[in-house]
Formats: sequence, C-alpha cells, structure tokens
Amino acid sequence: MSQIHASAIVDAQAELGPEVEIGPFCIVGSKVRLGARTRLISHVVIEGPTEIGEDCLIHPHAVLGGAPQHTAYRGEPTRLVIGDRNVIREQVTLHRGTPQGRGVTRIGSDGFFMVGVHIGHDASIGDQVTMANSVTLGGHVEVGDFVTLGGLAAVHQRVRIGRYAFVGGMAGVNHDVVPYGSVWGNHAHLEGLNLIGLKRRGLSRSAINALRAGFKRLFWGPGPFQERLEEVAATSIDSPEVMEMVEFIRGHAARPITLPRDPGGV
Repeated sequence: MSQIHASAIVDAQAELGPEVEIGPFCIVGSKVRLGARTRLISHVVIEGPTEIGEDCLIHPHAVLGGAPQHTAYRGEPTRLVIGDRNVIREQVTLHRGTPQGRGVTRIGSDGFFMVGVHIGHDASIGDQVTMANSVTLGGHVEVGDFVTLGGLAAVHQRVRIGRYAFVGGMAGVNHDVVPYGSVWGNHAHLEGLNLIGLKRRGLSRSAINALRAGFKRLFWGPGPFQERLEEVAATSIDSPEVMEMVEFIRGHAARPITLPRDPGGV
C-alpha cells in the first residue's frame, strides 16, 4: 500500500505502484506513473506525462517532467521516461521531449544524478550513468551506458557520448566523445582512454590492451584520419571494444568527434 503525506497533492489520474512513498509537500501531476517502492522524500514536483520505474529515490526540490525549454513547444503531450533504481538528488531537472525531436526524454536504470543536474528535452541516457553536481545536457544529447560526467560539465545539444566514457569536471563538450574515451578541458579535448573507469567496470587486461593499441593508432598514428580509421577497423575485428569505437565514429552524427589537443600517450 502506498504512503502519501497529508500535505502532498496527487492528481486523481496519477498511477501509483505498490509501496510508493510520497513525502511532505510533493506535487504529482496528471498522467504520472510511479513504479513500485519509488520514494519522493519531500517538495518533489512531477509533471506528466512522466513514467518513473521501480525503487527510485527522489530528493527534495527535484522537478521532473517539466515542459521542454524549446521556443517551438506549444504544449503537446510529450513524455519523460525514467528507468528503475535511479537516485535523483536535490534540484535535478529532467524535461520532457518535443514533437520536433523524439517526443520523449529517456533515462535508463541504476543512474546517480547529483545536485543540480539538468537533462534537456529529447535526451537519451543509458544505464549506470553518473552525473556529478550541476552537470548540464542540452537537447537531443545521447549518453551511453556506464558514462561518468564530472561536476559542472556542460554538453552541447545533439552531442553523443559513447559507452564507458569519462567527461572531466567543468569540461565544455561540443563534439562527440568516442566510447571508452576520457575528455577534459574547456572546450573538452580527448585526453586518452577512461582507464580507471574501465578497470572499475571489470574489463579484462587483454580488452584494455587492445583498446590502448587501437586508440593510439587511431588518434596518434601517421596519415589522414580516415585512412587510420579504416586501418584500425581492418586490424581490430577481434576486439569488440575497438570495433564499437570504430562504428561509433562511422555512425550518423550531428557533431564532429572530440580529438586530442596534443600528441601523447593513452
């Protein structure tokens, strides 16, 4: 049975799963769906249409499912969809999609979104993503699984960040970030591989060594970049991680790839 504090306002059209907890002064709007055991601590505002999965913990003053910050938006019924077991800290804002975009903003499962994070309209966020304090994502940003973004990082609209990547604190990212990469600086440049994160996630030594070799040939090898890309693709078919990086670069992109600032190691 759900627990709703007497001071909370819950719309009659909201759908609450079993054992949901809604704390003091929360507002849950129409067409909001909360999964089982999700907890709103206090002063949380959720506007619909928004779907939130099971076992999420939402801290005070988070605003979820607000209208997109888009000048062409005219009140159309777009959505926010959030997965399971996410921790959403104070003052986080997650906006719905736009009709001009996907129509939905999607957040995966097992994420950790620290104080003041903002995720713009039509973004797509993978599983086990960590965003430190005041990270800001523009509209249509794509973030893969297991990505970490440091505090105050800002990501330009339509940028893609591949799986297992790391974005350093205060980085301004306006180009795509390859899977497994580590970027720093304002504006961000490719510093190397996210070696600490890859080891923490349990990638094998052989997989990391293959990534190091492929990464070095691709970003610091001689010759034109396109020739290096094809060389790495031809010699790395036994490394799914390197081939993921290759296919990411070959894929449809609205932004160029973040590149190293200076020659160096990985």
